[in-house]
Amino acid sequence: MNKPSALKHFYIPDDQSVYLLSHKDATKLKNWFALCTNQLEKLGYKNISLIGKGAFGFAFCGTKASGEELVFKFSRITLPQHIQDRLEEEAFMLGLVKHPKVPALIEFQRIKRQQVLVMQRAKGEDLEQYCLKKGPLSAQVVVKIAVQVCEILVYLRNYSENGQARPIVHGDIKPSNLVWDEVNEEVALIDWGSCVFAQLDHQHQAVCTNVMDLMSSDLQQTNARLGDVYFIGEDQLNGALSSPRFDEQGLASTLYAIASGQSARFGRKAINVTSLGLPKEFALTLEALLSDEHQTRIKGGDYLLRNHKHFANLVFTRSVPEDKPCLVPIWVHAVEKDIETVVYSSRKSYLRQQEGINLNELNYVDDAQFDRYYKNYLQGMGETEKGFIAAVSRLGKYPVVGGLAIRWENGGIYVDSSLNLFDPSMKLSFERSVDNVITLARAIEREGIFKSCMFNAKNTLHVERTSEKTPFTPAPNTQIPYEISAVSISEAESRMHSYFEDGEDPDELLKLPEPMMRVIEQLNRIHHTGCIIFEALPKHLKIHNYYTLLDHAKAEEFQQLLSKVIELIPLIDGLGISGFMKLPYKDTRFFEQQASLPEKFYPKNPKAV
Repeated sequence: MNKPSALKHFYIPDDQSVYLLSHKDATKLKNWFALCTNQLEKLGYKNISLIGKGAFGFAFCGTKASGEELVFKFSRITLPQHIQDRLEEEAFMLGLVKHPKVPALIEFQRIKRQQVLVMQRAKGEDLEQYCLKKGPLSAQVVVKIAVQVCEILVYLRNYSENGQARPIVHGDIKPSNLVWDEVNEEVALIDWGSCVFAQLDHQHQAVCTNVMDLMSSDLQQTNARLGDVYFIGEDQLNGALSSPRFDEQGLASTLYAIASGQSARFGRKAINVTSLGLPKEFALTLEALLSDEHQTRIKGGDYLLRNHKHFANLVFTRSVPEDKPCLVPIWVHAVEKDIETVVYSSRKSYLRQQEGINLNELNYVDDAQFDRYYKNYLQGMGETEKGFIAAVSRLGKYPVVGGLAIRWENGGIYVDSSLNLFDPSMKLSFERSVDNVITLARAIEREGIFKSCMFNAKNTLHVERTSEKTPFTPAPNTQIPYEISAVSISEAESRMHSYFEDGEDPDELLKLPEPMMRVIEQLNRIHHTGCIIFEALPKHLKIHNYYTLLDHAKAEEFQQLLSKVIELIPLIDGLGISGFMKLPYKDTRFFEQQASLPEKFYPKNPKAV
């Protein structure tokens, strides 16, 4: 097994907000959005808005003169041509699928160099966004979604042309590709960019139109696209020949995620499917589909598609969300703020395991997502560790600022946190997401510290230079913003959690100049909370920040020290990232180690309960 290569940065953002781009790149992106909008308006569409972006392109929505809403998918013109051409392949495959739960293809067209895929817009909200608002979905809704997607999968595996079986594989079933219409309780499957004709049918037999196909190399190498590694199953991940089994496993991962309030399948061993309050038979079926054993997954898929109509007849009572207290304190602010949260997290050697994925086995992959997910993100980690990292990243999908520090020691974990949510309507969902972070951390057997900072990307300061030989020079009047707490709290009235309590961090790659370190040490003596992270690229320095002053009597000194940090920026030499996080109180919570959650099923007779 290959030894995992060193990660690029100690802190790695999960997603690149437009507010983190250089001025040049941000301007280029905004101009491109404006161009797409302008092109669509010239074609007669109205109310154009961006609704999504991915590794390969962007999606806009717009309205026809008749009032019908459509989706317009553009490929990124910066990608190689053979990758851009996938949009036409997607249009071809979508054009074959005629199902009431699949928004239909309208047309595929080229506007100069730009390819555009036009399709119907599904009614409702994608399940990723829906779950962020609602939290883990009720057993009744999870089963309803399962039954409806199974109907689509049965149609795809039975697809034929001219009497010849040609099963279709969607290849990327995940919450953000399923749109849920809450009013009518109907689901729609979207985004067919990873769709291919199956090479093997569900019985593992080669799908061939003639004897020459059997002799070709088509069955020596998979035609599958990678899909989202947070949700695709083991078969697709490991480069198996494409099969309807891929979608069964993607569906199982999706159902697990929406039932548990997660953004990945990886937490399944610590947060078991059988602990989520689902009907027992249904839960055991999903558990089989998520199994490490190939044959068990096959049996689970067969059982699900054979019995999905039976699951449709299960009886449920009106569900009430479980309003249990969060495992760690959460501060919910009544005033909503326009926050675009970014999470920067430490990845230490305790998260890297030798039994990780061998990248040499995945060299067939030609996906833009590959580098992001594997080389910089998940390489070499165990399953629960991946789930933990994904759970921390999920916190960044809420309007939240603050920090989290988890220390593993013999017998359990010590957690210090400062989590400030600025949307009261998301409280229940956010609390369950935080609980998942703690539960997954308890299942990891390691020693070490994990730190995570959550800040508003809109506050990031940018300093750019034309050459690496010149210093970073901030513009005049550049200031690091900070807020003042509602109530003044001096050091003597609280138990501080210091920047320097854990000593120097060996994984940080940017060494800050000594004068700046002395200023940060002085800042450390003033009671406040927040973080500051310096990210130095060859021609672009980003200063991510979030500060709240708690000791009002020190406001003038605090302001002077922050100004001094800006003055010393030209002394920064080298590339990499260095960050400091300060939590407001030393209110450590201890949790014993726990390998997995206990079983919990939906009651057999819910009316009796």
